[in-house]
Amino acid sequence: MGNTSKEFDIRLHVLVPKHEVLPKEEAREVLERYKVAPHQLPLIKSTDPAAKAIGAKHGDIIKITRNSPTAGKAIAYRYVIER
Repeated sequence: MGNTSKEFDIRLHVLVPKHEVLPKEEAREVLERYKVAPHQLPLIKSTDPAAKAIGAKHGDIIKITRNSPTAGKAIAYRYVIER
């Protein structure tokens, strides 16, 4: 068996898109642009492996950037909740 003492970095997996915590000012701009409150965004739990890997905490907004064969890049936002 392989060495299980090393923790796997989920951000390096080919199927996991780029996740990043938005700075507060940029998060505010996103909410204003889409005219939504944070809780109206799709949710992501703070215990999600990708959220944990980037240090996301309750109340943060995460920007997820996926490569898309048709759009080039697709951007989605998630609001971080507890549990």
